[in-house]
Amino acid sequence: MKNNINDVLDIGHNCYERFIELAILAEMKKLEISLAGCSNLSGNYRVGRTAPLEHTLFYTLSGQGKLTTTDKEYSLTKNTLAILPSKQSFEVSIVAEHWDIIWLNLADTKRWQHISLSKTLVLEDQKLAPLHFAMELLYSEPDASLREGVIPILSHYLNATLQGDTQHMANNRLLSLFQDIEKRLQYDWTIENMCKQLHYSPPHLHRLCQAQFGKSPIQKLIQLRMERAKSLLLNTRWPIQHIGSYVGYTNIFNFSKSFKKWVGVSPSAFRRGDS
Repeated sequence: MKNNINDVLDIGHNCYERFIELAILAEMKKLEISLAGCSNLSGNYRVGRTAPLEHTLFYTLSGQGKLTTTDKEYSLTKNTLAILPSKQSFEVSIVAEHWDIIWLNLADTKRWQHISLSKTLVLEDQKLAPLHFAMELLYSEPDASLREGVIPILSHYLNATLQGDTQHMANNRLLSLFQDIEKRLQYDWTIENMCKQLHYSPPHLHRLCQAQFGKSPIQKLIQLRMERAKSLLLNTRWPIQHIGSYVGYTNIFNFSKSFKKWVGVSPSAFRRGDS
């Protein structure tokens, strides 16, 4: 399924949107929120954006909306949180009598780099009422000193929700990648094709691997190859050259050198049981 997404702004007379003023957002500079608001929608409501530069969040308080991306449609019902990474084209519309939401645009910066997903993520059963109350207070409270007390609440719920769920998803995707690698150790794996498979940048992939495995992506690849080689050396009579080729080394010298560096002895010594 491939959906065409265009820039659309169709907001009817029965839609009420409360934008948090830019001056107030400036007070929260460290959170790097470029735009935010609370909306009570009914009647006509359809908004489309092509490749926005910021990350976009929609949290549904009640009612129902529909989110359409280039490759999928999502139903946004009560307590769902939609997380759209930057450059993800999308369209949102109302599909019930009403749709009440809060929404935020987060800058595509280092602070929110963990939202660098390859596609939209919609989370169900999210309890973010305090985040909603914090945003309503930011909109309605004229006293700046009182607004300051709201900012830590906003920061806590954004960080706890986004870092927890997106990190969990990233970890799962990383595990899936290396499960695939383990099934095809003979393939010429490079950082470039690992990143292409996950739609990550090399620095982002490196950070995730270090956090998850304590190793770089290449070190993790070598570990998988060496563990398979050890098993084959002990449990088969295959020539060492064949084993090296099976785990991704076309040159027996490179395989032996890598094996000795990783295991401490040469492949032939390991097979003999020499320590």
